Amino acid sequence: MDITLHDKIFDAHVVRIGADGTTLLYIDRHLVNEVTSPQAFESTRLEHRAVWRPRAKDDPFRSQSI
Repeated sequence: MDITLHDKIFDAHVVRIGADGTTLLYIDRHLVNEVTSPQAFESTRLEHRAVWRPRAKDDPFRSQSI
């Protein structure tokens, strides 16, 4: 059976597969929802959580608009 594009992307992002079959994936991009973004960013600020890669230089999409 051929490997689908979805399978290739999924497999490239697997961090760990648990004993129960649960898969932990690495995701480096999160698109925010304009309805809940203000609350999410406020919560992040109030709880002093850090953004992991606020200015990732290796991000090929950083200068492109969506």
